Amino acid sequence: MTKNNQQSIITLSRITRDLKNLGLQPGDLIMLHSSVKAIGWVVGGPDTVLQAILNLLGQKGTLMMLAGWEDNPYHLPEWPEEKQTAYLEECPPFNPVTSRANRNWSILNEYLRTRPGARRSSHPEGSFVAAGYLARHITENQSWQYGYGTSSPLAKLCEGAGKVLLLGAPLNTITLLHYAEFLTNIPDKRIVKYKMPVLQNGQRVWVELEEFDTSRGIIDWPGEDYFGTIGKEYIKSGKGTSGKVGGAQSYLFDAKDLVNFAVHWMEHNFNGIK
Repeated sequence: MTKNNQQSIITLSRITRDLKNLGLQPGDLIMLHSSVKAIGWVVGGPDTVLQAILNLLGQKGTLMMLAGWEDNPYHLPEWPEEKQTAYLEECPPFNPVTSRANRNWSILNEYLRTRPGARRSSHPEGSFVAAGYLARHITENQSWQYGYGTSSPLAKLCEGAGKVLLLGAPLNTITLLHYAEFLTNIPDKRIVKYKMPVLQNGQRVWVELEEFDTSRGIIDWPGEDYFGTIGKEYIKSGKGTSGKVGGAQSYLFDAKDLVNFAVHWMEHNFNGIK
């Protein structure tokens, strides 16, 4: 028997029932992190997962995900010289309409990006995609500098009483915690500067961007990724709801409450660390 045949067969109605039990409601603003493989063998594929969520959210609901940009040159200075030269000479500029989402994070972000009516923010590395009632609001006017900060889709998620939905995704993948890093008041937060090719007046231009370090973290933290630690501590405190969606261990968190918890946790644990 093949591995796929050993997986549970998951249908739209099953996902819908499980999401209702988890606490998803019509009109919700949801940021999704998902592993389709963890859910099981989904009849209709990844589109079925999105359809179940959007059906439940209804006309007044909104679904958003981190899109990023597939094959972007974020780590260009670390590459071999030949690869750097090739990208500097011929890497196509970021285009929010056509550039592929980073499917290493989840195949669903590309499915959502290409869904009719979906919108995408213009940040060349940290773009977000959204569909539904607040899609335009969520994705417009994201700053290129500190793109996870006050003008970001993450800030709007909190302002709009949004929620974070994890379907089989690890706790250390909660992108919203980058907004908590931005807000956290501690000294010497690590900053990165990097270059991205973008379109300006019809021409490809390399622009320099600045951001708190979303790759290695804002400080050096021993042991486990501190995003995962924060997630576990948040659940341990009795926050959020949990359950299975298909075969995937899943969680639903209040976005603003999670950010407040994370900021307090970081300021308590990070102050004094060199």
